[in-house]
Amino acid sequence: MAGAPARGTGTAPLLVACALGIERLALRTGDRGGAPGALTVLRTGMGPANAERAVAGALAEGPLRDAAVVATGFCAGLAPGMHPGDLVVADETRDTYGATPCTGTGLLVRELGRALPGRTVHTGPLIGSGHVVRGAERGELLAAGAVAVDMESAATLRRAVRAGQRPVAAVRVVVDAPQHELVRIGTVRGGISAFRVLRAVLPAFLEWHRSSLLPRR
Repeated sequence: MAGAPARGTGTAPLLVACALGIERLALRTGDRGGAPGALTVLRTGMGPANAERAVAGALAEGPLRDAAVVATGFCAGLAPGMHPGDLVVADETRDTYGATPCTGTGLLVRELGRALPGRTVHTGPLIGSGHVVRGAERGELLAAGAVAVDMESAATLRRAVRAGQRPVAAVRVVVDAPQHELVRIGTVRGGISAFRVLRAVLPAFLEWHRSSLLPRR
């Protein structure tokens, strides 16, 4: 099992995992705010199985074995009043295998507020699903306490912590909400706003990463 990230050295890398090509495009063309070469954007492919496989491979050996991990990309909001372009910062991810607590949720909320002033940021459990969630199932997941759902975050973070102690987080941009359902998950209809938001998140991730490397007191 991989060891914990080196604290206080600033040398542990950051792995940002997303599923779709359009998500990777947004992250790679966005504002990196002076990001170091230690930042890696990994496209995992859709679904929990692909996410687990890709993250396990990335963390298995080599320079990323101690990386902090952020799962990101688009998600479906569950609560009435959510809109495309809203942000979701998970305090934990959940799926049928259990829950994974996230690191530094409050810091991410603050940094995203600075990077994207005026954008609504929701916090709470982010639940994983193996399929596109629609209709009544949204209400069931909301009643269970989740604020948003996606297909990869829970699997990504579960696999990351299984590979070794490390900071983990999940930040998603709402592209599909109860009043704004997509025809299919790969379509970002009316989602230009969500794409632009995703382009702007990296500086917040980098500040979270920097803070996660500071010595614990």
